[in-house]
Amino acid sequence: MDSLKLLPLVTILGICSHIGLAQSPTYGLGRAPSAEEIRAWDISISPTGKELPRGRGTAKEGEQLFRQKGCAGCHGATGIGARAPALVKGGPPAEPGKAPPAGMEGMHMVPDTGIMALRSPYAVTIWDYISRGMPLNREGTLKPDEVYALTAFLLYKNDIIKEDEVMDAQTLPKVIMPNRNGFANLPEWKHGVPRLAGYP
Repeated sequence: MDSLKLLPLVTILGICSHIGLAQSPTYGLGRAPSAEEIRAWDISISPTGKELPRGRGTAKEGEQLFRQKGCAGCHGATGIGARAPALVKGGPPAEPGKAPPAGMEGMHMVPDTGIMALRSPYAVTIWDYISRGMPLNREGTLKPDEVYALTAFLLYKNDIIKEDEVMDAQTLPKVIMPNRNGFANLPEWKHGVPRLAGYP
């Protein structure tokens, strides 16, 4: 009778160990990143901007790059009205029913709920996002000067800076964003601490 009571426990333990073994083998896919590859991606730009690289850019330079680097193909010639989310205030977030840009086929394009340049509490967040995630399918290929120029272009188009202002590692962190105080109890930023959900 006692052995019958132990049977469900033994069965459960056996199933759990089998599941654990089934998840443990490797499948020969991919490879471990090298220390150099990890170092290249292991960056975070704090609100102070002390991690920003050397470089500089203006809105005029950024406007040319916006067309040259293919940004306009996804976001529209003026930063609004195309299939990808709007980058500039004053227009529709995305054109319903329009064919997606090359490389975005099959992606579900959600209407933008807020333009990054307006809702980000820090201008360095825009630099960081462009540097890491743009252009589509060529992420991380922009040089620091290009990222500064594109950031300046977006800030200018959203009436945050003047067209002739130079953005660099010293000036960018000083830009006062419209939503700087829009986040209640914005946590102090620290290296190695993941950003909270809902905070850009």
